[in-house]
Amino acid sequence: MTRRVGVGGVPEAFDGAAAGYDLLVAMNPGYHRALRRSARALGLPASGARVLDLGCGTGASTAALLSVAPGAEVVAVDASGGMLARARAKNWPDHVTFVHCRAEDLAAAGVEGPFDAVFAAYLVRNLPDPDATLRAVRGLLRPGGRVVLHEYSVADSRVRAAIWTAVCWSVVIPSGWLVTRDRGLYTYLWRSVLRFDGASRLRDRLRRNGFVDVRTDAVTGWQRGIAHTFVGRAAEGEPGAGT
Repeated sequence: MTRRVGVGGVPEAFDGAAAGYDLLVAMNPGYHRALRRSARALGLPASGARVLDLGCGTGASTAALLSVAPGAEVVAVDASGGMLARARAKNWPDHVTFVHCRAEDLAAAGVEGPFDAVFAAYLVRNLPDPDATLRAVRGLLRPGGRVVLHEYSVADSRVRAAIWTAVCWSVVIPSGWLVTRDRGLYTYLWRSVLRFDGASRLRDRLRRNGFVDVRTDAVTGWQRGIAHTFVGRAAEGEPGAGT
């Protein structure tokens, strides 16, 4: 079975893939290491920080945050009920809370700032209105708080785009079909990355939505030039909705 997945149907597509998702990402060399590397870019203290994990999925990004800041208060949000159920079924400390809502509906779900940091892994590419969500994220951060986006981006390099296509059609899509018997989510993944912002454009998107000191850090391994760590900071003295 192959379903055509668009941005609006991404949460429901992840519901269907939730049961096999952890198995699939475990087959990706360096997946969890790359998330931990991006989490370190937040510069969190070991304890005392309040962090929003936006698009937490089955909890891989939540675990990455706790690996670098084991005492942080983490509010982990995801739009897919299936993915969130898998996350909640794992063992977590009491200072981790899970919320089921779309990234664009945080206020309606009672998610309020201020946060010291926001971590969003593989999320912005799947948003119907990335600019509106990034502005909302900026409003939830305390002045000086950091945002880190861990995201695929290949539009700036034909070579990396070709490598991404080769990996998707030789590994990702066949593996997704073997586990879920549905190629829809994985062909969407391939297409969505090709269509998404290049690294320079995503940095500009962060700047125009209220972030300063924006930079990109490289991800190592086979994902170098394909996955990236985008870092930004909420400017000091600018009011946010959570302050």
